[in-house]
Amino acid sequence: MEFWFALIKIVAILSLIVAGVIMVATRFTSPDGHVAQVSNLWNNGGWFPNGIMGVVAGFQIAVFAFVGLELVGTTAAEARNPRKTLPRAINSVPVRILIFYVGALLAILMVTPWSSVDPGQSPFVSMFSLVGLAGAASVVNFVVLTSAMSSANAGVFSTSRMMFGLSAEGSAPRFFRYLSTAGVPARALGVTALVLLLTIPVLYAGDSIIAAFTLITTVAAQLFMFVWSMILVSYICYRRKHPQRHAASEYKMPGGLFMCVAVLVFFAFVVWTLTTEPETAAGLVSLPIWLAGLGIAWAFVRRTATHRQAFEWFKAEMEKPVDHAELER
Repeated sequence: MEFWFALIKIVAILSLIVAGVIMVATRFTSPDGHVAQVSNLWNNGGWFPNGIMGVVAGFQIAVFAFVGLELVGTTAAEARNPRKTLPRAINSVPVRILIFYVGALLAILMVTPWSSVDPGQSPFVSMFSLVGLAGAASVVNFVVLTSAMSSANAGVFSTSRMMFGLSAEGSAPRFFRYLSTAGVPARALGVTALVLLLTIPVLYAGDSIIAAFTLITTVAAQLFMFVWSMILVSYICYRRKHPQRHAASEYKMPGGLFMCVAVLVFFAFVVWTLTTEPETAAGLVSLPIWLAGLGIAWAFVRRTATHRQAFEWFKAEMEKPVDHAELER
């Protein structure tokens, strides 16, 4: 499902980029007199014509757009040959960002100068309308719908696996430890799907859909920056506790500890950007409340005998030496 959802999105973006390149090559002139050309990228006031804060505000929504990158690591347990496929998938991420995010943005701005972009209309709809695509709005709405389904699909997959993992190590109720005959954490999957329905009252609680969208994306960005930060901290602890394992690793993170610190500093910068706008500042307040609730739940769960037994078993399993030959088999 994720393959087909993603394919629709990829085809749409690549079509936009190809259309933009052709329009620039033929010096297409829009009905309002704008000529498609590379110089549109720096004309009309040059870079940052309204100051640097416009770029700062862009980080608020840009961070949310990258939610899900950690899924590359989550799928390791279910990949056929993770030692080969994971490095290839991870190395392709920067290339995909350059093509699908930066490439699409450049194509739009080369055809339509930034000062002429209508903020009330999707730039994708505008581009496809200029090309002459009949029903451009309907086509883009279909792509957006499948993209949302793709995001939800990935979220359901990752959340159910995380809940199962937490349950297996005793940090979540045993209820989520159940696996179906196909090896799927069915109970965790069902609860995850039910939680998705909580977005419906949020849509009706706010003044507008964009207000609800801003709130949800702000909360999501915060939560995932927290998750990413924990991954980085775990990596630092792993290197200190198991230097031999890290030295033997065939695929190491470039930059090592320095990159961990650099990324954590960047996350602090992004959190600051969320305080610069009233809409995102409101969502920022929710994170301490959520973490406090998790802390209380954790304090309750860790006192149970089930947690202690599961944690000791999990710790013993993690301390066992890795048999690479067995992994290959």
